[in-house]
Amino acid sequence: MSTQHPDNVRMPFFVSSDVIGGEDEITEAFYVYSHLGCDEQMWDAEGKEVDSFVVKKLLSKYGEFFASQVLGEDLRLTLRVPNPTVEQAEAKVLLETLEGIPRSFDAASLYYGRDVAPIFEVILPMTTSARCIERVYRYYRDFIVKRQELRFSEDDITVAEWIGRFAPEEVQVIPLVEDLENQLAAADIVRAYLGERNPPYQRVFLARSDPAMNYGQIGAVVSNKIALQRLARLEEERGIPIYPIIGAGSAPFRGNLAPANVDRLIAEYPSAQTFTVQSAFKYDYDVPAVQAAIAQMKKHVRSVPTAVDEKALLAILKLYQREYRSQVAELAPLINRTAAYMPRRRLRKLHIGLFGYARSMGGVTLPRAITFTGSLYSIGLPPELLGLTVLGRSEYATIKEAYLHADSDFADALAFLNPDASPLARRIADHAEKLGLQWRTHKHHLEHTKRIVKAMDGSDGGRIAEEVLMAAAHRHFLG
Repeated sequence: MSTQHPDNVRMPFFVSSDVIGGEDEITEAFYVYSHLGCDEQMWDAEGKEVDSFVVKKLLSKYGEFFASQVLGEDLRLTLRVPNPTVEQAEAKVLLETLEGIPRSFDAASLYYGRDVAPIFEVILPMTTSARCIERVYRYYRDFIVKRQELRFSEDDITVAEWIGRFAPEEVQVIPLVEDLENQLAAADIVRAYLGERNPPYQRVFLARSDPAMNYGQIGAVVSNKIALQRLARLEEERGIPIYPIIGAGSAPFRGNLAPANVDRLIAEYPSAQTFTVQSAFKYDYDVPAVQAAIAQMKKHVRSVPTAVDEKALLAILKLYQREYRSQVAELAPLINRTAAYMPRRRLRKLHIGLFGYARSMGGVTLPRAITFTGSLYSIGLPPELLGLTVLGRSEYATIKEAYLHADSDFADALAFLNPDASPLARRIADHAEKLGLQWRTHKHHLEHTKRIVKAMDGSDGGRIAEEVLMAAAHRHFLG
């Protein structure tokens, strides 16, 4: 699944500015389908201006391609919509977006000469209950589709006779679960939502970035692993396929899904059906490597999840999370200062909700996850390493039983550590050695972080912004 997460350093060839937006995203959708080999594009109506005529534009602009690759059958276009329960300022965008689904159906059916639903699923972010999902499902079915049966008066025609029928008759809702509490409860939420229903399958989207920002690297992995284990039990219980989506970015903190790491991610999350391919993955690596990695993901056949000891992991997580949050609070002023120099890559509005979405927690306000991650990398203190100092060898060994590639992921982050960035950075480096971790420092990145830290005490903001980008280019991700 290609997404619009703005974590890229380099800009794609089809964009003429430093920000992707508007018609560029139409071109991007075609490019990832036709050239990179993705079979799904997330179309984000949450936190940004959205083009609701995407289907019509794709079919009219790239008709030759879509004639043989049917949108809605061979390829998916999946909307991510605002959640009115937690995003009141964006609430009516949900209604506008759902209203556009029948119009897209009409455009596709006219193009293909038969009934084709190019959009039949929506992603609901920040899902916290079955009722959140149910409201979206029922609003579309009962308040959009069923109104076609209404008559203007007893002796007049129906809405459908006036403007045509509304289809598809229903949309499937994919809960996107973004916090620890609700990831642990994801199976219960889905169970309640399914109720007596027996759909052919149910997709569940597990966030990776925001759990990391809220609960640390280990917290995010533990949260995902337990959720996957419980969802597998639900699948067996109900006899309905549950298809998990893992929302991984290229930074280790956000999933470590880079073209060279596909094997690692598949082994870490063997029960996942779908992985997200974010902007850094698509644009910060050579095209053949990206194409090969996507082809490899598409060949993956999901299996059972890694078995984990939930009780032992949650006990360690409580201790680790406290240390992680304490260190984030200590670094917050520096993170926010550095964040001012992180470039924007998408036209997005400020989006509120979780701690990871620029929310105050315990008196600490931080930027969004990508900017948060990039800011810490820029000063040579990768966020993956925060909280690690509280773990002894025995706790770390327990973590590694569940987190199969912990050593590799932490080594990838340690390569960008500047031990002289702060006393905390030095303490982390020393503790990582005690845990038996080994890494090779990226010397060019180290030099950039040294200059950034030094410049932060002065006023040469232009130089900092330049160094931030050069450091990010060495990492192959912004944040």
